[in-house]
Amino acid sequence: MSVAIIATVVVFYVLAVGKDLLVPFAVAVMIWYIINALSRWYARVFRLAGGRVNWITLFSSVMTITIFAALIVNMVENNIADVAAAAPGYKANLDRLIAKLSGLFGFEQVPTVSHFIDNIDIASVITRLAGALTGILGNIGLIVIYVVFLLFEQNTFDLKISRLFAQPGRQQQVRGVLVHMQQEIQSYISTKTMISISTGILGYVVLKLVGVDYAEFWAFTIVLFNFIPTIGSIAATVFPALLTLIQFDTFTPFLIVAAGLGVIQFVLGSVIEPKLMGSTLNLSPLVVLLSLALWGSVWGIAGMFLCVPITVIALIALSHFPPTQPIAVLLSSSGTLKNAAAPEPTA
Repeated sequence: MSVAIIATVVVFYVLAVGKDLLVPFAVAVMIWYIINALSRWYARVFRLAGGRVNWITLFSSVMTITIFAALIVNMVENNIADVAAAAPGYKANLDRLIAKLSGLFGFEQVPTVSHFIDNIDIASVITRLAGALTGILGNIGLIVIYVVFLLFEQNTFDLKISRLFAQPGRQQQVRGVLVHMQQEIQSYISTKTMISISTGILGYVVLKLVGVDYAEFWAFTIVLFNFIPTIGSIAATVFPALLTLIQFDTFTPFLIVAAGLGVIQFVLGSVIEPKLMGSTLNLSPLVVLLSLALWGSVWGIAGMFLCVPITVIALIALSHFPPTQPIAVLLSSSGTLKNAAAPEPTA
């Protein structure tokens, strides 16, 4: 027991210390997986390369993801420029809103946005922002390198498994674990993506009907935030609602957006998504929350996005080995392990 505790502490110490290298690699693995999943979909649906995955389907998948990423970057850049141009108007609306709230609560001296800005060290903010952007760009380059090498290496994975595990029964067990992980993660990503896109589209309709600025950008953030368990849905509702409040300087549009997005998030996230997911992931909701807190503290925002796939992989791996099955039972939702392994084969 003490050895297990020490090993766990060492693992998380390495994860925290090696964050700058491990986070890009974890993101690269997810992108690599998405490329292969999309490649299989292209091969099956469009009959590319005779219905088999090869360089044609992989190239089509990489180009699809590249074009999609370029469109997102372009949209974000355009929205940042528009926000900068509209900032004076937002500042005036916010000043009026603060004045209304101050009068409502009986404050004698009404604070303004300028009071807050005067107390901000602009040079420090710019320095930190530049450092963050530099780090992001550096990570993007590292992620791309990781993805390229994973794509080149993937054809040798099966051969390496054969060489590493000489016993046929052992090879079958390892391949079964990998296939199970692939099926579970694919089910999670496909279902979560479908729900997130549906939430973003419906959210865009609500924002557009109310007349909120940059509805396309906020719809994209709604899709993105939905991949973060629990708090992502809250953030995807609060941020657009606050922008609405600042933009219109009145409470009616704010209430409409908050209520509309809240209903959409509840129906799709709390009613429809659990039915579609069913018992596929077999993760305890408490474990998901703890995983969110744990990986968020270790790896930051990236850890929040990756916490569910990482925990699913851990659950599957633990369930396939009898000594670690009790831990998998604790992580599971029902206490029943799917495809749990029998005792390991002997020579």
